[in-house]
Amino acid sequence: MREITGKHVLAITVSAFAVIIAVNVVMAWKAISTFPGLEVKNSYVASQTFDADRAAQEALGWTLTPEYDPVAKELRLAFTDEQGMPVLLADLSVLVGRTTEATDDTTPTFTREAGVYVAKADLAAGKWMMHVEGHAADGTLFRQRIDLLVKG
Repeated sequence: MREITGKHVLAITVSAFAVIIAVNVVMAWKAISTFPGLEVKNSYVASQTFDADRAAQEALGWTLTPEYDPVAKELRLAFTDEQGMPVLLADLSVLVGRTTEATDDTTPTFTREAGVYVAKADLAAGKWMMHVEGHAADGTLFRQRIDLLVKG
C-alpha cells in the first residue's frame, strides 16, 4: 500500500466538494425548470382584496365536489348551493396539473350536463391539483384550489 501524501488528501477533498456542488447545481436547475413556484404574480397586490374576496365567496354558500372517472377519462365538478341545488356559473376556468411541475398543466373545456360540469381529461395515476375559478351570475368570483388523487 502506498503512502498517503498531502496531494492525495487535497485531491480527495476537492473531488468530494466537486461532487457535492455538482449535485446541488443539477438539483437547483431541475427545481427551477420544472416548477415556477408562483401562485400569484404580486402577493402584495393580491393581499389587498383577499378578505373582501373571501367574504364574498363565502356569502355565496357554494360547495365544490370534484370527481374523476378514470374509465371514461372525465373530470366532473359539482357546484351546489346551501340547499344542495346545482349552481349555474357565468363562466368557468380550470387549470389541472401536477403539484410539483408545470409540464403537465392543462386547461380542459367544461360543459354543463345535468347540473354538473364535465370535461375530458386523461389523468395518469398520482396527485393532481386544480385551480378552479368561476363567476356567479352577479359577478362574484369563486376560487378554489383542490388536490385530487387519481388511483392507478
